[in-house]
Amino acid sequence: MEQIELLKHALLAFAGIDEENFNLSREYWQPRSYQKGEFYNEYKNVCKNLGFIIDGVFRTYYVNTETGEEKNIFFFSPQQIIVSYKSFVNQAPCNYHTESMTEASVLYITYSQLEKLYQQSHQWEHFGRLIAEKAFNMAMTRTEDFIFNTPEQRYRDLIDAHPQLANAIPLYHIASYLGIQGPSLSRIRKRMVSK
Repeated sequence: MEQIELLKHALLAFAGIDEENFNLSREYWQPRSYQKGEFYNEYKNVCKNLGFIIDGVFRTYYVNTETGEEKNIFFFSPQQIIVSYKSFVNQAPCNYHTESMTEASVLYITYSQLEKLYQQSHQWEHFGRLIAEKAFNMAMTRTEDFIFNTPEQRYRDLIDAHPQLANAIPLYHIASYLGIQGPSLSRIRKRMVSK
């Protein structure tokens, strides 16, 4: 399926954006390819684009300034929206990096173009609200996962949300996201295979 058609179907399913309203945005969406290790958005930079991932995997992480250790916060995979939401909405510098972990391709739209769409269409306004709700839910779920769920449950939830992740990236990145060490992740994976 052509990239723009894939996007159109995803936006219809996610936010009910019909053909007429999608066509308002058609000229705005631009393709961009990323090499492994290339940044979608960097620490202290303002996130100016909202993207739709065609293929590839991205991670959002921060660096502990004292130890230099990287901590993964979120993963983004195909047919998901990618954006540093707080930075994007406030047009303010971002507190973390978002980096491509594989070769990737994205269709993106700029902040100012999306603002125009919000003014032109209730369906696009609705899309903006749904994106805000999704960002809030992702942040709350991430916080609650560490309070209520075991590392094994967090791993199951991660693989449910991003089925291809374990085969696409090094496992130490997943361990970082889960807040555990590599050997603990290996034990979890072995237990799950033996069940």
